[in-house]
Amino acid sequence: MPSPVISATGLWTPPNSISNAELVESYNAWADSWNLENAADISSGLLEPKPHSSVEFIEKASGIKARYVIDKEGVLDPDIMTPRIPERPNDQISVLAEMAVLAARDALKRAGRDPRDVDAVICAASNMQRAYPAMAIEVQDALGIQGFAFDMNVACSSATFGIQTAADFIRSGNARSVLVVNPEICSGHLNFTDRDSHFIFGDVATAILVEDEAFAPAGHWKILGTKLKTQFSNNIRNNFGFLNRAAPDGIGAPDKLFVQEGRKVFKEVVPMVAEMITAHLGELGLKAAELKRMWLHQANANMNRLISSKVLGHEASEAESPTVLDTYANTSSAGSIIAFHLHSEDFSPGEKGLICSFGAGYSAGTVFVERT
Repeated sequence: MPSPVISATGLWTPPNSISNAELVESYNAWADSWNLENAADISSGLLEPKPHSSVEFIEKASGIKARYVIDKEGVLDPDIMTPRIPERPNDQISVLAEMAVLAARDALKRAGRDPRDVDAVICAASNMQRAYPAMAIEVQDALGIQGFAFDMNVACSSATFGIQTAADFIRSGNARSVLVVNPEICSGHLNFTDRDSHFIFGDVATAILVEDEAFAPAGHWKILGTKLKTQFSNNIRNNFGFLNRAAPDGIGAPDKLFVQEGRKVFKEVVPMVAEMITAHLGELGLKAAELKRMWLHQANANMNRLISSKVLGHEASEAESPTVLDTYANTSSAGSIIAFHLHSEDFSPGEKGLICSFGAGYSAGTVFVERT
């Protein structure tokens, strides 16, 4: 049976970064304007005033210090508070597909791979450009890849679910090279007028090339095992969809953007993921001490600190559990892949690590790898 490996990863980062100070200034200006506009109702007790945000609050709550975005001007304009990304005509590549192509080209270059050698494309991401045609097919066309392509959405775990799906194609003999892309414009579904979440997300694109070991270049990553888990929860939700037009009273309501019960997510996801990692280690006959590094989903620094300590038995060092959250913020499916991409070059043959995702659904995925 063919053995799946990760031949290379790719990363594309938008040129625009927003610091916490810039985001707070914009939000506070919006809050002041809203409070002034609704002063009468606030005075009568019908409405609660919008509280200010602060750099200290954001960093204590999340560990985030900045985020990259596709459009900075619209996000920071107190009169807009949302990115402005013009629609493109149908004869031009869509913005998310373009991001995916840029990350894919980086991965292909690193693997020394010609696009014509790739058999399939999976676009695994939280938010798709449209319902159809599939973004993956658009990426496939732009790169000149033959074979087949499709989209899949498992929220923040989309990349790990994509890796297992690609690995299964390799094992079954249906492909020998599969490109998994994760373009994320998370700023598009973030409510920048919500103090409790306006700082969470950033934009980025990553790519993973999963191939048959017999076909892969030297220095690849052997996939020791993958495991997926889902458990229904409403604690992270976005109700935006094509049926919104059939219920016009709800159009533009807060639940048509990202909403979450952060404390509940923290309390429920941390033990679920720690137990999943520990159980998967046991199934593979591995011990936590054998892991040189864990590339965890980049959603919250406090969550990662607690998960890693439960798995390792001690608080993880930056080398054991690197953070990209501080500069990228939460990039949904791409977060753990960014961490892996930027913090894996120091591995020697035989050293092992874990790529791990967790998020809405709930969904979680573990991918144990070994450098060859």
